[in-house]
Amino acid sequence: MPSESAKLEFTKHAIDAMTERAIPMEWVEWVVTEPGLREPDPDDPAVERFFRRIPEQDNRVLRVAVNTRVAPWRVVSVFFDRNMKGKL
Repeated sequence: MPSESAKLEFTKHAIDAMTERAIPMEWVEWVVTEPGLREPDPDDPAVERFFRRIPEQDNRVLRVAVNTRVAPWRVVSVFFDRNMKGKL
């Protein structure tokens, strides 16, 4: 988990997804710093998936994919994960 002083970096894809889906950066930071669930990405060993319900979005689950093997951590993808509905 990034320290208080460490910031997250965002790929262009992640920024575009956040803009397109109206996902505030604060939500992404919250999911990464206080995840409800954290698991490895099955397709990429450098990436971890962070999940958290977002009350402001009817408790939909936000998934944030992060490359945790670089410093600072790099957010690579952000979206509401319909497959996690009722699982978190």
